[in-house]
Amino acid sequence: MMRVFLLLTIIIFSNTAFTKGTNVFGLGIYDIKFDGSDRNQATDFRYEYRSDESLLDIGPKEDNFFFLKPFFGVEFTNDSASYFLTGIYFEDNLGELFEGDKSKFFLTPSFGAGIYDDGSGKKLGNDLQFRTALEVSYELLNKNRIGISFSHISNANLGDKNPGVEILSLSYQIPY
Repeated sequence: MMRVFLLLTIIIFSNTAFTKGTNVFGLGIYDIKFDGSDRNQATDFRYEYRSDESLLDIGPKEDNFFFLKPFFGVEFTNDSASYFLTGIYFEDNLGELFEGDKSKFFLTPSFGAGIYDDGSGKKLGNDLQFRTALEVSYELLNKNRIGISFSHISNANLGDKNPGVEILSLSYQIPY
């Protein structure tokens, strides 16, 4: 299953694999709970490559609303869980979105799917998992960004159980 997923990912996104993009490095809390329980918490390490190549432009030609772009990623936890995924994202300048003028703040929602291995961590009920994420980042003087993101990983009820997991993380983004 893993080989098929990786092969399809390479074929579908091969033309975007060598385009300009952004390297995203993240460090976070895996299975964060806001109710005080912390039975399955772990440290989450994340890497994503976000391509600048647009797959789909949404909106009128003179003023497209969104440019959907591909990303590839991997996440690991300190309890040996691993997640390899690919998906789409778009980003918007928050100043332009709300005030009409550019600012140094960006909003980046994303959706992806991938192969998850529980390791010795939380059992998510299926190898195939989906991730939704919402990130807000701030552009530094050198054009790199720092950000904070909240994401949810779930199997969309494809397995016998679907406990899901939430991740709160900080990121450092390096465009090239």
